Amino acid sequence: MKISILCVGKIKEKYLRDAIAEYSKRLGSYCKLEIIEVADEKTPDRASDVVETQIRDKEAERLMKYIRDDAYVITLEIGGKMLSSEEMAHTIDQAGIRGISHLIFVIGGSIGLGEAVLKRSDYALSFSRMTFPHQLMRVILLEQIYRSYRIINNEPYHK
Repeated sequence: MKISILCVGKIKEKYLRDAIAEYSKRLGSYCKLEIIEVADEKTPDRASDVVETQIRDKEAERLMKYIRDDAYVITLEIGGKMLSSEEMAHTIDQAGIRGISHLIFVIGGSIGLGEAVLKRSDYALSFSRMTFPHQLMRVILLEQIYRSYRIINNEPYHK
């Protein structure tokens, strides 16, 4: 299975880059992983709804260039479906059983995802009703994908 993490913005903090590198290395024995970063737009303080929509649309345009028609797209959204780790493992496993060979997880920028990406999404996933920094969300997502593969393969992993 090929898994792409498609995200807005770069990771500047070394501790987050280190965690991403560690989970990327661990996932190497389970799937073909790629992380694709697109540039984020500068969001002015107290931006109007119109300006925020324009920013999300620009970022969405960049993201859509990497979303292939044959991929199964999972967007991370506050309003998405919350899953347990076991349910996420089942979702990934079932995708493979159904013949899906490419999963794309999409993490938006600081103000969310644009309409074009939301419309293309096959599955909206939420990790919490709380808001997390999108940089930290990348680490959380990678850890959960790694945990999913450990569950799928009946391998031990801390609880």
